Amino acid sequence: MQEKEKENKILNKNKSLSLKKKGFFLNKRTNKLINKRMKKIEAIIRKSQFDLVKTALHNVEVNFFSYWDVTGVGNEKEGHVYRGISYSTSEIQRRFLSIVVNDDFVKPTVEAIIKSAATDRVGDGKIFITPIEDAYRIRTGEHGGNSLN
Repeated sequence: MQEKEKENKILNKNKSLSLKKKGFFLNKRTNKLINKRMKKIEAIIRKSQFDLVKTALHNVEVNFFSYWDVTGVGNEKEGHVYRGISYSTSEIQRRFLSIVVNDDFVKPTVEAIIKSAATDRVGDGKIFITPIEDAYRIRTGEHGGNSLN
């Protein structure tokens, strides 16, 4: 019986090492596999849609992100006329969101942004996704996916 236990221990250790290489770890408290890989989601959206996007992100449990106002040059060529004065719309005021999430949250985050930011007009925005190698919580020194909670 002891040999069988040793064999199982070795197999579990090898599985654990294999999973760690793939970015997973076992949460000892909940006994669940957690994905430690992270992605950075950058979204450029209309300023008028920001409150809807913020609410949608909170609804999918993305509670922290950074944002700032940006100006971009887009494909829209048509100017707008207001009180007889033509204004160029080639320079577009937008809001830039930067969100870092564990891989498990990428799809719900992107779907929330798309659903809440869409107006079905040219210039609704863009979303970019890039891998993040590591992240650290300054206060505790925690790193990886755990530092995002």
